[in-house]
Amino acid sequence: MALYLLYETSSGYSLFLANGLDEIGQNTEAVRNSVSDLNRFGKVAQLTAFLPFESALDALNQCNSVSEGIMTDELRNFLELNLPKVKGGKKVKFSLGVAEPKIGSHIFEVTKIPCQSNEFVHELLRGVRLHFERFIKDLKSGDLEKAQLGLGHSYSRAKVKFNVNRVDNMVIQAIFLLDTLDKDVNSFAMRVREWYSWHFPELAKIVNDNYLYAKLAKFIDDKSKLSEDKLPELTDILGDEDKAKEVVEAAKASMGQDLSPIDLINVQQFAQRVMDLSEYRKKLHEYLVTKMNDIAPNLASLIGEIVGARLISHAGSLTNLAKCPSSTLQILGAEKALFRALKTRGNTPKYGLIFHSSFIGRASARNKGRMARYLANKCSIASRIDCFSESGTTVFGEKLREQVEERLDFYDKGVAPRKNIDVMKAAIGSAENKDTAMETEEAPAVTPAKKSKKKKSKSDTGENGEVEDTEDKPAVNGVAAEDAKSEKKRKKEKRKLEQEQAVEKSNGTNGVDADEQGGTAKKKKTKSKDQDRKELQDASDMKKKRKKSKSEE
Repeated sequence: MALYLLYETSSGYSLFLANGLDEIGQNTEAVRNSVSDLNRFGKVAQLTAFLPFESALDALNQCNSVSEGIMTDELRNFLELNLPKVKGGKKVKFSLGVAEPKIGSHIFEVTKIPCQSNEFVHELLRGVRLHFERFIKDLKSGDLEKAQLGLGHSYSRAKVKFNVNRVDNMVIQAIFLLDTLDKDVNSFAMRVREWYSWHFPELAKIVNDNYLYAKLAKFIDDKSKLSEDKLPELTDILGDEDKAKEVVEAAKASMGQDLSPIDLINVQQFAQRVMDLSEYRKKLHEYLVTKMNDIAPNLASLIGEIVGARLISHAGSLTNLAKCPSSTLQILGAEKALFRALKTRGNTPKYGLIFHSSFIGRASARNKGRMARYLANKCSIASRIDCFSESGTTVFGEKLREQVEERLDFYDKGVAPRKNIDVMKAAIGSAENKDTAMETEEAPAVTPAKKSKKKKSKSDTGENGEVEDTEDKPAVNGVAAEDAKSEKKRKKEKRKLEQEQAVEKSNGTNGVDADEQGGTAKKKKTKSKDQDRKELQDASDMKKKRKKSKSEE
């Protein structure tokens, strides 16, 4: 059976025919030994066809399709032209060797060409890769390396751009920077305290906040110059007049040593740096909150921006977090404790980064594990909604937060929570209502003009039922020319009005006729009543005469 080899390069597709396989006997060792020598390998593999790529973009598209295991139209035409034809019902006398089994299965499904991908084929393709430049005559020495470099750059760039819509990398970097800033600001603030305490040790006991301490150290400078004249400024910084007076009195009776002006200048500069860092930390926190509301609004509204950002950064991305089951999300961040427990056969951890949420802190010690499991379940739902939904809304996160609150009440007070189906239906309904409200707000301001036109058309009808033309009147809200639709509406309104007037007129005439007919009917009724009375009297008279005649006889 003949064996063909399909080799994909950065410059094009190539097809090789492997000869002498019966002599080699499918021995991979023999192929491995013959690969290094071109004279021996040239007898085994021979180039039968080569299809170069048209451009760099074409090469990138072909590379993407091959990596995904998809056969393109160009590759199909190339194989059908250069391989023996496969006839239905007859046994195929050749096979195609490919490097990737995925693309081999796709080729077999579409063209019915039998493909194989094993160690023997890989060794043959290794030899082809090693001596490929010598198989093609017109190819220069550095052309293949340049093509490989350009295709590698474009392929990796396309893979990096895959995550454009969900830029969660910014959240990951921001939360890392926020954590490092917290550590640095704390260590720098402690250094300011130690440094300035040589000069004013009593201030550290009065002011506990690090930012306020750095601000006061910069403002006070030399404690001997601090007097009651600076009380208003001290109260503005501290926000408390009693504390400001206490600082002034402590400065008067301070036990600290005096510092030189150069040392005080350095302390002031360092305190200013600490203040700048803490202010930048606040701005970074605001930036992180806004980014989390854009990227994962439901997760942020459920568990908070900081904990949600930590979960995303620990998982690697929002898509990775969405792929995690709730059991993995529950212990995310407690991997060391988990593997230690598995190794020592102890109790596994109940929570990881989720522990920083306020819900687990509010739960009792007996229910912390249950609460962590339930919260992890809701977090996995919220992360999947944020990852795969097209429009970002906080409705689902708020409803999930209500569910967690109800579960807390259930554990504490025994109040039965709502069912998940009912809550999700309510969330979907509120989300749809929000979307419709947004659409109505974004609608143009032409609709009130149409309403006013309708009102005008009604008011323009005269007392005698004559409809005045409103086409020549200027439109409201700056609309100059009416569309065909508005003209049709006007015509319909005119027709309706004409029909109503015709009905009113007919009702008026019919009313007079009805009165006349009613009078005649009444007369007829009275006449018929008189006739009936006369007939009754005649009948009674006849009866009386008969009775008399009978009595006489």
